[in-house]
Formats: sequence, structure tokens, C-alpha cells
Amino acid sequence: MYYFSVFFKRGYFLHGGRMAKRGFGSMDPNEHRAIASKGGKAAHAKGKAHQFTSEEAREAGKLGGQKVSANREHMAKIGRIGGHR
Repeated sequence: MYYFSVFFKRGYFLHGGRMAKRGFGSMDPNEHRAIASKGGKAAHAKGKAHQFTSEEAREAGKLGGQKVSANREHMAKIGRIGGHR
């Protein structure tokens, strides 16, 4: 079971009884980036994309920080690791 979950996460799919790499998972990262960029530009051109103001971004960062720091066990773990991975 683990074998299949690893491949599904990396863009492999069962195709005709064998594993085939398809979709974004099979693309070169630069090609993937180019397609994503086109989508973002199209959304902005249509006026459908949201651009955060500095105030909205500040508020979002503050809320995220509060959520993470509320988990004391998680914060202690980060503190023990320090700057190392």
C-alpha cells in the first residue's frame, strides 16, 4: 500500500494496469511554473485575482502566527531544533 501512495503523490497513476507518469507531476518544474504563471496573469487580466494590501497581509500573518504559537508543544519542538534541520 505504501508503494502506491508514494507514486500517486509524485504524479504517477495506474494506466492500463501499469504505472504511468502524467499531469503536472511529470512536467519539468520550469514548464509547470510557466503554466501557473499564465493562469495567474489571466486571473489578473479578468480582475478575478485578489491582491493583498499591506494591511491585509499584515493581518493574515498575525492570525497565522497566533494559530501556530497557540500550540505550545509545537513551539517547544521548534525551539529544541533551533536553526538546524
